[in-house]
Amino acid sequence: MNAIVMKFGGSSFLKPGDYGRVARHLAERLASRKKKIIAVVSAMSGTTDKLHRLILGINKQAAPQNIDSALATGEMLSASLLEAAVTRLKIPVTSLNAYCLGIRTNSDFGRASVESVDPEPLFQALEENDVVVAAGGQAIDQSGRLTFLGRNSSDLTAIVIASTLGEHACEIYSDVPGVYTADPNLVPGAQLIPEIAYETIARMSRHGAKVLHHRAVDYAQQHSVTIACKSLTSDGVVAGTMVTGEGNARSVAIARDATVLSCGSAAEQNELRALLAEWDVCAISIEGASGIGLCILTDIDFAVRRLTLTGNRLNSVGTISAVTEFDSSTLRVHLEDDYEQAILRARQIHERMYPSADGN
Repeated sequence: MNAIVMKFGGSSFLKPGDYGRVARHLAERLASRKKKIIAVVSAMSGTTDKLHRLILGINKQAAPQNIDSALATGEMLSASLLEAAVTRLKIPVTSLNAYCLGIRTNSDFGRASVESVDPEPLFQALEENDVVVAAGGQAIDQSGRLTFLGRNSSDLTAIVIASTLGEHACEIYSDVPGVYTADPNLVPGAQLIPEIAYETIARMSRHGAKVLHHRAVDYAQQHSVTIACKSLTSDGVVAGTMVTGEGNARSVAIARDATVLSCGSAAEQNELRALLAEWDVCAISIEGASGIGLCILTDIDFAVRRLTLTGNRLNSVGTISAVTEFDSSTLRVHLEDDYEQAILRARQIHERMYPSADGN
């Protein structure tokens, strides 16, 4: 199928009027490229956190399946709003959510894994429309229950769709045009990386970098899908980073609100870390005056739930910020109790890596 797959993150939809802006961009691409478009959308900025607080405010022990169903409504609404905006431009369009995307997963609610994809619903939707809007981050399990692919996982939906359609490229739009040597919103002088390898950005993502979801990058590598990172600005599209099989750069990442678990013994620490690694959750062992423990950097809600289901009695001792520096083959993690201190540490590390980056 000759189509363009584009993903728009929550930062593309800060206010209702942004749906019209994205719709106009889709219309321009249709006119210039003469290819049909699948636009995968995330929930409006901040919506997922609001939905999560809302359902837990009603029931702190809400079932994981119940939480998944609630969180997925954010992307469903976003897809409906973009469909409405495209319809105003007189373009044939439809939107698809988890129940009609054809993506099947396991039943790991909170962060389900893709098991199979039926391309027929996508092919049929493209036959009848010039634009298909897909709700990101969601699918159904083999029993037909809605599953959530995890936080910020609309990237994964887009890559899965591109691979399913036989497309070898996928465009990912966010508030920055690509992958930087540090978060450009926090670290002055952060440099854009023009090309980066799948393994490199996946590792950065697992340690807190937010431009791309690590499981989406893994899937792209497995299915030979090139990721083009872009940004839609008032002046047009800015293209920044190509994620391919090559490219590397020294960088620093910040993971805010990493969760620290206390462990009763080194044996327990090793056991929990092995479980988390098996589930593809990034965690580091820590030792301090208060004892030994684990610091979970990503997929925190999923990790804590899975550990609880295995019968582990978890003792959370709070949150912390983790600053990770990537220098060639070296990886160092620095833990900071205060987020502002973590930002300062990241700036210092970046300045050491790129002493002329700030222009001095």
